[in-house]
Amino acid sequence: MIRFTDETLIEVRSGKGGNGCAAFRREKYVPQGGPAGGDGGRGGDVVFCVKRNLRTLSHLRRKQVFKAKNGGDGEGGNRHGADGEDVIIPVPPGTLVKDAQTEELIFDFTGNPAGEQFPLLTGGRGGKGNTHYKSSTNQAPRYAQEGMPGETKLLKVELNIMADIGLVGFPNAGKSSLLTSFTNARPKVAPYPFTTKIPNLGVLHAVFPAKAPGEERDIIIADIPGIIEGASEGLGLGFRFLKHISRTAGLLFIIDAAEETAETAYDALCRELDAFSPELSAKPRLVFCNKTDLEGSRERAERICREIAARHTGESVFAGSILTGDGIHQVKAAIRALVARMGEAQTAGLAANGAEAGKEKNTFDASFLATRSVSDEEPVQYPGAGA
Repeated sequence: MIRFTDETLIEVRSGKGGNGCAAFRREKYVPQGGPAGGDGGRGGDVVFCVKRNLRTLSHLRRKQVFKAKNGGDGEGGNRHGADGEDVIIPVPPGTLVKDAQTEELIFDFTGNPAGEQFPLLTGGRGGKGNTHYKSSTNQAPRYAQEGMPGETKLLKVELNIMADIGLVGFPNAGKSSLLTSFTNARPKVAPYPFTTKIPNLGVLHAVFPAKAPGEERDIIIADIPGIIEGASEGLGLGFRFLKHISRTAGLLFIIDAAEETAETAYDALCRELDAFSPELSAKPRLVFCNKTDLEGSRERAERICREIAARHTGESVFAGSILTGDGIHQVKAAIRALVARMGEAQTAGLAANGAEAGKEKNTFDASFLATRSVSDEEPVQYPGAGA
């Protein structure tokens, strides 16, 4: 858990405005020079910025107080103080910024392009110098305005991993092995439960021939640490990482067909997801019964697939072995089909909303539709890009 941080508290402070200056012009041959005090500079802002090369919030845990610079004080000769430097806080995509005391959501960095900035706290305004207060009845004001103080806020920053497919299964079911098979990600793989203690991400590069002219995109796959019965109530690793699959397009259930409890594993996983979030449980899903290479497992896996297909019409179920590669290509094709189908549904929904908005506004800008394309200018934001 040391290197992975998905939740932390930070304190942010915007800069104080600089004080105005009370000064007078003092030059040779200029008797009784008037007021010449400059204004104070504006305090720096607190700004959040999306960085796609970030995966965790560990950089926020190492430094928990972020302070913008104060504005400089005004000086004589009508010299204004310098504006304070902003403090920019980088966060990965999918970050939620909340008020730590009220739990009120302040901003959700979902679907924001890389580099987009969100100013959270504004720096204090600089004070006015005594030049602003001169008048016909007060030609030598000896006072200036103080700078306005900055703002301080305690924030709760949470990360919900942005992924297309979430891998769901009990410990040692083969989730990390599947991620290694599909992508270049290299999570820890060992023959004992709970080898995965942090979420791992991999990128499956997909080509959609049905699209013109063969559209390419990256499918982000998240390997979530193993769920156990009672996880929604806090047992084991609990629901600490279940939130990371709340934004996935679909779920891939992996069942260990070599276990004696394999026939009840799918229903147990569904119960845990439904107890945690009914919306999460309703997501489209695929089912893969793994470890058919072991003795007696293939018959059990095929029986489980038949039962699930009979009870849940429309769900794609597969039996195979990650170790031998049996059934892997079918699962990969099903993932591509699922992501393509969900992408088309999302685009259709956005277009429908745009059509409704177009009744009042004639133009509809669809440039914000998010696609993960491969280009030389924008590198893949997660490691593990594989074919």
